[in-house]
Amino acid sequence: MASRTFQSSLITLQFGILLLQAGSVALQLRAAVPGGLVAALWLACIALGLWALSANRPGNFNIRPEPKAAGHLVQTGPYRWIRHPMYTALLLFSVGCVAFVPTLLAGSLSLALLLVLWLKASLEERLLCQRHPAYRAYMARTRRFLPFLV
Repeated sequence: MASRTFQSSLITLQFGILLLQAGSVALQLRAAVPGGLVAALWLACIALGLWALSANRPGNFNIRPEPKAAGHLVQTGPYRWIRHPMYTALLLFSVGCVAFVPTLLAGSLSLALLLVLWLKASLEERLLCQRHPAYRAYMARTRRFLPFLV
């Protein structure tokens, strides 16, 4: 099992990158309201995040990649198609930041976030396979972040 320090590092990196990205957007604001595509991406990430939270039962959600002891395998809502809809929502936010402020910094932060979330999802999936025997079959019929793609 991965150490709590490593898990905490992934979480810190995840939110640190998001804060840096939000800060870079705030520094570059050119208009009070983002463009239509960016607004649509950000609304999609909010909707997906809320949908994923509503599919989870209270107490089942964990910010750490380690599954909760009494947690159950969720396969409804967006989890029907993607294994990590919350991570997908964060990535949509990040892509929106790059679209709104197309700089090397914003692009680099998006790639860094993708790497952190990929590592976090890989660890989480390994632990979920150990905890839930049905998880391997679930992995075979769903995608990690994007339905029908990744």
